[in-house]
Amino acid sequence: MLSSHREFQFTEADFEKVRTLIYNYAGIALASSKQDMVYGRLAKRLRALNLKSFNDYLHVLERGDPKEFELFTNSLTTNLTSFFREAHHFDILNQQLKTLRTVGVINIWCSASSTGEEPYSIAITACEAFDSLRPPVKVLATDLDTNVLDVARLGIYPAEEVQKLGPQRVSRFFNPQADGRYQLKQELRDMIVFRKLNLIESNWMIRGQFDAIFCRNVMIYFDKPTQLKILQRFAPLMKPAGLLFVGHSENLYHAAEYFKLQGKTVYELAQISHPIR
Repeated sequence: MLSSHREFQFTEADFEKVRTLIYNYAGIALASSKQDMVYGRLAKRLRALNLKSFNDYLHVLERGDPKEFELFTNSLTTNLTSFFREAHHFDILNQQLKTLRTVGVINIWCSASSTGEEPYSIAITACEAFDSLRPPVKVLATDLDTNVLDVARLGIYPAEEVQKLGPQRVSRFFNPQADGRYQLKQELRDMIVFRKLNLIESNWMIRGQFDAIFCRNVMIYFDKPTQLKILQRFAPLMKPAGLLFVGHSENLYHAAEYFKLQGKTVYELAQISHPIR
């Protein structure tokens, strides 16, 4: 048993079953050091269901209750994000968008949108690149966690988070709310389509090609074989001059056949050579 001082019985076997379930469904490889995190997050589900042990909870999941499995997955996904996180990526995106002014509609995929700050940062960057609230840019924003997608669709954020963007951006892109929070203007919300998507499911149901894909701070949760499978599927969805943005602690050396580093955790297709201008 992992601990004799916990509210619920939680054995090594329970933890291994949780690891297997979340890996098979979402590709998330939980390290053995995550035992306390798993207990803390899932204990809330046991209380909600009035269960006595993790073994009982695992039986609920194994019976295939889709709603509970969704809540289980939401509980174990990590959603750390902020506006313009890793800001240099948005400078590079701004430059890329300016080079694409004459190509028509520009398509961008944010593949782990969390609560929306990242896709809205992409939308703000597009507005600034084109000096318009209606740039020719469309953003597909996906995530596995349905709770964060609900937050993202509303586009409402605390004042202390929004005000870090500076008064000019706040006044241009947000509307103040009666409760002191701020909501992204309708024009920016119209640029983005939010959808649930599991990166390891067999059919993404995604059409067309993208000028940029953001997949930042996601690969760290997958093992190398899972990472490679996802990257293999990204490649044909990118336009020849498309850019792939990854997190600061991630590298794609094991996918050199598909992507090569262009600089500052930005990758391009391996068979294409073009500098960031």
